[in-house]
Amino acid sequence: MSKLWQARFFTTVNQLRDLPSTRVPEIAFAGRSNAGKSTAINILTNQKGLAFASKTPGRTQHINFFSIGGAHVGQHRNDPVRMDELQALLVDLPGYGYAEVSGGAKLHWQKLLGDYVQRREQLAALVLIMDSRRPFTELDVQMLEWFAPTGKPIHCILTKVDKLNRNEATNVLRQARQVLDSYVDEEGNGFPFTVQLFSALKRVGVEEANDKIIELLGLAEDDAQAAPAPPDNE
Repeated sequence: MSKLWQARFFTTVNQLRDLPSTRVPEIAFAGRSNAGKSTAINILTNQKGLAFASKTPGRTQHINFFSIGGAHVGQHRNDPVRMDELQALLVDLPGYGYAEVSGGAKLHWQKLLGDYVQRREQLAALVLIMDSRRPFTELDVQMLEWFAPTGKPIHCILTKVDKLNRNEATNVLRQARQVLDSYVDEEGNGFPFTVQLFSALKRVGVEEANDKIIELLGLAEDDAQAAPAPPDNE
């Protein structure tokens, strides 16, 4: 069973001052509205309704945190987590899409998201989720521009690949690598990046995404340390 399946609601914030004071690593999921971010989170955590998609694109302006590790104090999923057992946090960032949002809300989104991805010390990596049919929109590039100076890893998930044929999928993966590679100079300076194809409908790339997120959170090392020693053959 994946450690991501342990994910439970932790807290939600609308202001930077309300960010949790935890010190565990965080991995944030960002993506344009309707790119499939909520679906991807729910598939990876093996839960139907952990992450919710707003019916109005761009309307949800909160950052939602989900805990990994740390049994809940009580029986309800929203009961407090035992902080001494907390291992990591998954962070669901607001989907960016402005069709039904006021100018003031847009500015709030930019401030909240920009400051979080640029300054949050606990943020270990960013998962950028894009529709494989329309990757690297203007807002996706803006998110890249915000995050790139941190030098932290980015993992790009190209969703809805079931809508593409094999050649189209191959081309979009190649083009995505070229775009990401443009942020790395000849000396290799820039952010480490990986990119993959994904389909929630066909369950393409689920295991690959799971393994990468576990690695970025440093939980794979925990698993290795917790594994029992091989038997002595002597």
